[in-house]
Amino acid sequence: MQNLVGKVAVITGAGGGIGAALAHMFAREGMRIVISDVDEQAARSTAADIVAGGSEAISARVDVSRHEDLDALADLAWSRFGSVDILCNNAGIVPSGRYRPIWEFPLEDWRWAFDVNLMGVVHGLRSFIPRMIAQNTEGHVVTTASVAGLVSGSGSAVYSASKHAAVRVTEALYASLQEIGSPIGVTLLCPGLVNTNIYNSERNRPSSLLPEQGIAEETAELQSIADSLYRDAISPDDVANMVLKAVRERRFYLLTSDNFDEPLRERFEAILARRNPQFSKLLDLSKGDIGEKDA
Repeated sequence: MQNLVGKVAVITGAGGGIGAALAHMFAREGMRIVISDVDEQAARSTAADIVAGGSEAISARVDVSRHEDLDALADLAWSRFGSVDILCNNAGIVPSGRYRPIWEFPLEDWRWAFDVNLMGVVHGLRSFIPRMIAQNTEGHVVTTASVAGLVSGSGSAVYSASKHAAVRVTEALYASLQEIGSPIGVTLLCPGLVNTNIYNSERNRPSSLLPEQGIAEETAELQSIADSLYRDAISPDDVANMVLKAVRERRFYLLTSDNFDEPLRERFEAILARRNPQFSKLLDLSKGDIGEKDA
């Protein structure tokens, strides 16, 4: 897609972070924006900022784990603007206490992560793609996954597993649209470290999914190192600009950094060689670094 003026973008999880940056970026390109977030006030704030900047935007509270909310969002977008040209399935969460063995994560963490990070994407596709196909116009879908959905290892197992699933769903979307000759493009956004608030996701955890033993916390030392790493990471605006370029080039795979190329290469070469893997940590917080080998 080259000329975005007058087109319509729908973005989930746009109350802040990458979602808000995408909203502002598309607005600057002349698009009309539909902002959604589980935090209604945050969604309204993003929309208000866009309107104040002279662009058109509306907002809605949407819990992407509920297919009814995505159906209602689609109804809102088409009733207000008559079309949807870009869909950004961007909403995502990370349960706290992510640096622990996989067997220590409570079931509530698994349900929450998969409800949002996987089913949020599925619900978005089911609610929007048939209508976008019926328009028979050029369009684009962006899934915000993660580099954690491409590599593997012990760290942040629940989040990473849900993002692996989102990657597979988005690859299937791309293949399916190619098979029917659809003019809708797809971008799989796999950010590395980005300076967002996603690691404070617990503020939005549903009360029904609170673990009996309470919310796990990182140690103060690990949290301090993690905060420093993310504070120095690239900005959401940087990511949004990469997405715009990918949409215009109809590029599928979009990684925001080459810092994780070696773990990616190691994993896939091990698969092809049928040998045991040597997984790398996405974040080796003990060293305040990224991509270090497990001992």
